[in-house]
Amino acid sequence: MREPISRDSASPRELGEATRRLDRALEQLEAACAAKVANAGPPDDEAFAALESDRARLAAELDAARAREGELESAAAAASRALGRAAAEVRAALGEGDGVSMSDGETSGGEGLNEEAA
Repeated sequence: MREPISRDSASPRELGEATRRLDRALEQLEAACAAKVANAGPPDDEAFAALESDRARLAAELDAARAREGELESAAAAASRALGRAAAEVRAALGEGDGVSMSDGETSGGEGLNEEAA
């Protein structure tokens, strides 16, 4: 193996030679990669089946996670509404909730917690 060439001590001739060697090495690497791809043959059916199985499993897990996300969002919205009603009832009990509607438990001023989730 040749000694590495430092930028400070290399002559233009040495740099040119190093560049040519690098170009030849890259050409050989590209040829080897092309030969490897050409000789690879058709995809392995077993490996393809395993990848397809993994894809199907991951898709099912994603669907389940999305369903669970929807359930959690619904539960969070329900909890937010319940907290809003409870807060309104506490304010009404303390005499501070003039706008309390006892039918739905929310204030007429829209003071429920996290109204965006509702």
